[in-house]
Amino acid sequence: MKTKKFISTFTRLFFLLLFSSMILACQDKEKKDAEEKDEVSESTEQTKEKSSDVITIVTNAMEFKTKDEWKSGWKTVKYRNNSNETHFILFDKYPEGKGLEDAEKEVGPPFQEGMDMINAGEFEKANVAFGKLPEWFQQVEFTGGVGLISPKSTAQSTFYLEPGTYIIECYVKMANGVFHNTQGMAKEIKVTQADSSDVGITADYTINIAANEGIAFDERVTPGEKIFKVNFGEQKVHENFVMHDVHLVWIDEGADISKLNSWMNWADPKGLQTPAPEGFRFLGGMQEMAQGGTGYFTAELRPGNYALIAEIPDPQNKGFLKTFTVK
Repeated sequence: MKTKKFISTFTRLFFLLLFSSMILACQDKEKKDAEEKDEVSESTEQTKEKSSDVITIVTNAMEFKTKDEWKSGWKTVKYRNNSNETHFILFDKYPEGKGLEDAEKEVGPPFQEGMDMINAGEFEKANVAFGKLPEWFQQVEFTGGVGLISPKSTAQSTFYLEPGTYIIECYVKMANGVFHNTQGMAKEIKVTQADSSDVGITADYTINIAANEGIAFDERVTPGEKIFKVNFGEQKVHENFVMHDVHLVWIDEGADISKLNSWMNWADPKGLQTPAPEGFRFLGGMQEMAQGGTGYFTAELRPGNYALIAEIPDPQNKGFLKTFTVK
């Protein structure tokens, strides 16, 4: 009797182990297949980037994942924001001999200290903090980039990069007022000399933006994937140390546009701070660049209300907030 019981127990144990090993084998195969699929996908994406000057940048949390060395010329940047926060990518061309280490030591701390003083209501101390920025920072050139993009979304922008050292950054703020670029969202990229390429883009619509005219856009827009060309006229530095750029925003029915207007100023205690204002979805755009510059961005449009807006203090009253409807 005891022998039969032992054999029965042994048999159950044997089949349990066999069944478990079969499950583990299936799981290992699925994992291996998934890894191979990812490798093939990444390899395919890299091949496409190499042949078409399309470069992918990915954010999963507080980082920019992309290659460290690019070739000069027209670049289409596809930005996949897989995170739970709104981000953007600004391309800063640094003066010769300066790079990410210098930015982290000499640029980031004065801005964060100044922001902390603003949050504390100590505006005079904030000006003192901003005054600690190094003299060489005045030589940094802003050369375009990808506009604000909401979480779990993808945006695409095209612009020209000269050879040099670039820092790509996002300085949207966390809920506690800390800039994203102090938390890992700053990356150094080397752009090496290459034959100049033609942009090869035909735009559907044109946006003109200039210091005294604001955003000029009066076209009738239809649904679908559309390419916007952005022409930069005269620039000027606004109270928050930035020049004008343009971001495309979806507007929910009944959304309070004044909240969007206030949020676009990072120097405001709640400006560019998580969470983004309710009722709006950011779809990309073109970051600031010098007078005479041209950039492009692509967006999938559906019927509804939209805004083009610059990241400056009070863009609405300065002519840098333009609404339009897609029908």
